[in-house]
Amino acid sequence: MRAYLSLGFSSIRLMRIMLIITVFVMQALGFSVARAEDAGGIDLGAILQGLKRLDRLEFCGERVPLEDREVRERFEKEFLIIVWNRPQVYLWLKRSRRYLPTIETILKENEMPDDVKYVAVAESALLPHAGSHKGAIGFWQFLRSTGIKHGLTINARKDERRNLQASTRAAVRYLQGLHAMFGSWTLAAAAYNMGEDGLMAEVLEQGTNDYYRLYLSMETQRYLFQILSAKLIFSDPAGYGFHVADEDRYPPKASESVRLTCSGDVPIRIVAQAARTDFKTIKDLNPEIRGHYLAGGSHEITVPKGGAEGFSARYEGLLKKYLAARN
Repeated sequence: MRAYLSLGFSSIRLMRIMLIITVFVMQALGFSVARAEDAGGIDLGAILQGLKRLDRLEFCGERVPLEDREVRERFEKEFLIIVWNRPQVYLWLKRSRRYLPTIETILKENEMPDDVKYVAVAESALLPHAGSHKGAIGFWQFLRSTGIKHGLTINARKDERRNLQASTRAAVRYLQGLHAMFGSWTLAAAAYNMGEDGLMAEVLEQGTNDYYRLYLSMETQRYLFQILSAKLIFSDPAGYGFHVADEDRYPPKASESVRLTCSGDVPIRIVAQAARTDFKTIKDLNPEIRGHYLAGGSHEITVPKGGAEGFSARYEGLLKKYLAARN
């Protein structure tokens, strides 16, 4: 279900190619790169020493058995692959200021562990339009059937998988149900990745409910370690060579909501004009809206800050002109 995460390189040659690309990208972005092995501030030796000293790691309060050498090996592999994909991690960190506070608020409101937010990082890299070859879409990478099952509107006119608040609330409902089913946030995350029926079948067949001892698909066996890697990096970005000043993180888009009613299809450009902005801004603020028109019915639309004042009067006037021109 993940659309953007790790590259999974398995050969030294490919790792070297990746390093060359990283150096080029960092130079293009204006970073000073003195030596190839220090691209973007990476000190691989220090990172390896830090991993060696790491003796405790948790997901949602559930301890990861790092004393098991196989478990530690699996974690280190995913962590090092992700750390090496430095442009991607920089983008995670830069986007985090725009999206994570909303996710954190919704998790807190629903008494969910804060660590759940890293599922969204791993799933979509915090991109509203992220998509996978399996058809998963949005911040939480819902398949169409799963999204509809958990309350999302998904049709040709609206796809709430792309809406941060709606999709996060749906993910909360889904994960709460998975936790109730399996009694573990770790297994809930695994089920989120592979589906609850498939995981339950494996638990019953293999006779264990220990995620770290279950033989699952390679994707699901790697899944939690990728989430844990994101958590570890976010806990200390500078410690892993990621230096992003607060002012360099992408800020939330200043916005507010308006309500409107459409008697039939209404061009989004009419809404944009009423909000004193442009078509692209409305589409960017409302990624769940598909196409060029709002369908008939009531809508709550996000508009730029300041666009709500006087919106209704302007909208009614513009709509009247539009309908008159059509008749």
